[in-house]
Amino acid sequence: MVTSQLILREGDAPRLVELRRPVADALVAAGVVEVTSIDRPGWWLAAPGTQVGVVSVAGLQVVVQPKIDISRLVFLMGYARHPKFWRDDRVHVDPDADLPEALADAFVRLARRALDQGLLKGYVTVDESLPVLRGRIREADQLRRRWGRAIPLEVRYDDHTVDIAENQVLLAVVECLLRTPRVGVRHRAALQRLRLQLADVTAPARGGVPPVWTASRLNARYVPALEVAELILEGRSFEQRVGDLVVTGYLVNMASVFEDFVTVALREALGPYGGRPRLQYRSFLDVDETVPIRPDFVWLDQGRPSIVADAKYKAEKPAGFPQADLYQMLAYCIRLGLSVGHLVYAKGGEDARTHILQRAGVRIVTHALDLEVAPAHLLGSVATLADEMVRMLP
Repeated sequence: MVTSQLILREGDAPRLVELRRPVADALVAAGVVEVTSIDRPGWWLAAPGTQVGVVSVAGLQVVVQPKIDISRLVFLMGYARHPKFWRDDRVHVDPDADLPEALADAFVRLARRALDQGLLKGYVTVDESLPVLRGRIREADQLRRRWGRAIPLEVRYDDHTVDIAENQVLLAVVECLLRTPRVGVRHRAALQRLRLQLADVTAPARGGVPPVWTASRLNARYVPALEVAELILEGRSFEQRVGDLVVTGYLVNMASVFEDFVTVALREALGPYGGRPRLQYRSFLDVDETVPIRPDFVWLDQGRPSIVADAKYKAEKPAGFPQADLYQMLAYCIRLGLSVGHLVYAKGGEDARTHILQRAGVRIVTHALDLEVAPAHLLGSVATLADEMVRMLP
């Protein structure tokens, strides 16, 4: 039961809050906030990091709100997964809701619509031991397991069933949302009804890899619900024990969301120029291959790197290295033999400018994307960015 609530907003200054030490330790372990002790027993400075969502521990519910609109966040998450589906605001969410509740609202609405005509059925291949023949005998298994016995038979057959990947994904999300704090009573009742509808479906193992589905004419009515379901499953839904306390929550890493969006959007925008994009390009900085590097985005022209870019939700400024992003990009350019490198920030994370590095023969260009604009305008900005990158080629 929630007895108190702490609401933080991503990017805000640290707040002075009163916490028991075990609760503070649990919040740090969950990674939802940065908690710093002060010279006042029982009081702490709590600052949000790049994780947004909700965490519940010992009667305290901590909500970290993103600094961008929820609908924009959902678009960024969705576009990185499936650009052709998420090219605009196809899925509407409540802009005033917190992230888990907004996703639950969208999922329940779309899942109801998908199941209005009943559960989708499909053929699945079943391996089973039966006293009668069904389908065909798995001869190798029959000889290995039942040598000298006529029954049971090791058979394989195709079954027309509701226990298919599409329904398993929906059920996995229902179970996930029912465990998630900040999902309201209204949504929980609707989720329980969906769980009853999916009673004949096998729930995927918790924490395992979700079943794989492919969009087709047969499952078209399911696709919007499945797209939102995939977004929810990609978030960090967890329950962990820290000492004597249990921490539950649902979190999304904004840095990862931004990086995934930028690299996929650049891949799409550079498509008309030919070449071959590589996301998370793996290489080594040194000859002995002991220092790995992995630029977020590399564009290959005739098999050779021509464009290199890194997506940074905000500037990395570790102690003693306030320009760490520039050093990192310089290393990439030297290794890849490029005279221009690109750093792409979320607007507010860093200003757009060009750094000409002394004696290196390298320019590092920083770009800023405004995540608050409508999806069409944001994609237009990425297209303009891609065009600039191509024009800077030697």
